[in-house]
Amino acid sequence: CIPSKALLHAAAVIDEVAHAGDFGVDFGQPKITLDKLREYKEKVVGKLTGGLASMAKQRKVRTVTGVASFVSPNELEIVGDDGKTQLLRFEHCIIAAGSQAVKLPNFPWDDKRVMDSTDALELHDIPKTLLVVGGGIIGLEMATVYSALGSKVTVVEFMDQLMPGADKDLVKPLADRLKKQGVEVHLKTKATDVKADKAGITVSFEAAVEGEKPGLQATAYDRVLVAVGRTPNGKKIGAEKAGVSITERGFIPVDRQMRTNVPHIFAIGDIVGNPMLAHKATHEGKLAAEVAAGEKKEWVARVIPSVAYTNPEVAWVGVTETEAKAKGLKVGVAKFPWAASGRAIGIGRTEGFTKLIF
Repeated sequence: CIPSKALLHAAAVIDEVAHAGDFGVDFGQPKITLDKLREYKEKVVGKLTGGLASMAKQRKVRTVTGVASFVSPNELEIVGDDGKTQLLRFEHCIIAAGSQAVKLPNFPWDDKRVMDSTDALELHDIPKTLLVVGGGIIGLEMATVYSALGSKVTVVEFMDQLMPGADKDLVKPLADRLKKQGVEVHLKTKATDVKADKAGITVSFEAAVEGEKPGLQATAYDRVLVAVGRTPNGKKIGAEKAGVSITERGFIPVDRQMRTNVPHIFAIGDIVGNPMLAHKATHEGKLAAEVAAGEKKEWVARVIPSVAYTNPEVAWVGVTETEAKAKGLKVGVAKFPWAASGRAIGIGRTEGFTKLIF
C-alpha cells in the first residue's frame, strides 16, 4: 500500500511535468534514476514503519519477531529468525495476518520476469513492454506507475469493465486517459497459455465470452504483472487449533465487534473479507482493541471508501448506482462535471465529475 503510493506520487509528478508545456512551462524530458527512486520509496516505507515501532515502544508494547501459529485457544508458537521457538500465552488475541497476491497456476512463477504486485514494487527495471493481467485497482495503479516511467503497458481484464465494483461511468475518465497515454486495454479477455524464453514471456489470450475472438494475438512481453486479487492467510496460522472457524477460501468470519466464533479471539483486515483496504483494517483494529478492553462498540463496513490512486484518481463510498439497481432500490442520481469547476479548469483536469446517489 505505502510503497505503491510513493511510486504513484513520482508518476503523477512525471505526468504533470509532461503537460506543463501546455501553460508555458517546459522542463524538458525527465531523467529517471531508478536507484534514487527505489531509495525514495524505501525511505517513505522506513519512516512509516519506524514511526510505528517507536510508537509501540513508547506505549510499552512488547514486539516479538517471527512466524506465529496457534497451538491452542490461548497459546501461540513463534519461530524466530534464529530458528528458536517460544510459546506465547494470551487472554485476548487479534488476528491481523493479512493476505497475499493470487498466483495463477498457468504462469511460470520461477521466472523473475513474471511478477505479482509485491515484485512490481521492487522496480527491478523499466521494461520496454509490460502486460498487466487484471484491471482492478492494484493492476491499474501499477500500470499508471510503469507507463509514466516509460513502459509500453497492455492491460487485460476478464470482466467487461475496468475496476469491477465501481460504476462504469466513474471509471470512464480513467479509461480515456489511459488510452491517450498509450496504455492498451482489452476487456473480456483472459490470459491462457504462457511460455518463457529468451525473447520474453509469450502470452496467449482467449475471449472471456465463449464464441467471441480475443482482441489481441499471442504476444511476447519483457515482463508480466499478475494482479487478479488477493487471497487471505486464514489457513496459514493454525487457527483451527484455537477452534477458530475458517471458510474454504481462507477468510475468518467475524461479528460486528470483530469477534470470531471464539469470544476472546478477534480478527481484522484482509483476513475477514472485502474490501481489502488499509484504512478499513485500521478502523477494525481500533474497534477490536476497544472491545477486548471491555468497551461496547460495533460497526458494519458499509461506509468505507474505495480509492484508486491512479491518474485521475477514482473513489466511491456507499451503495453504487449499479448496486442500487441490482437491489431494486429507487434512487436519484446527480452529477457535477468538473468542466464547470474553476479549480479543475485552472489545472487543466476537467475530465472528471462528482456523482451523488440519493
